[in-house]
Amino acid sequence: MANALNVSASEFVRNFGRYQDQAIQSKVIVVTSYNRVVGGYLSAEELKHYEQLKAREREILRVGELDDETIADISAAEYGAEPQ
Repeated sequence: MANALNVSASEFVRNFGRYQDQAIQSKVIVVTSYNRVVGGYLSAEELKHYEQLKAREREILRVGELDDETIADISAAEYGAEPQ
């Protein structure tokens, strides 16, 4: 993660309040132990985004059931371009 803040587990535990506040700005705190990622702390906004992605992961779309707007969006999409 490009904007994630990396923090050792012991530092994270000792200063949880500070990192809790900092997660609002950096969105993700990566927690490491002996230079290995052991977990992460997400801001509320990032957690909501994660939950939306997990829900969509299980969503099944059948081509015959797509509305015209969705088909048009897919047709107009460009590889590597950011969604609008």
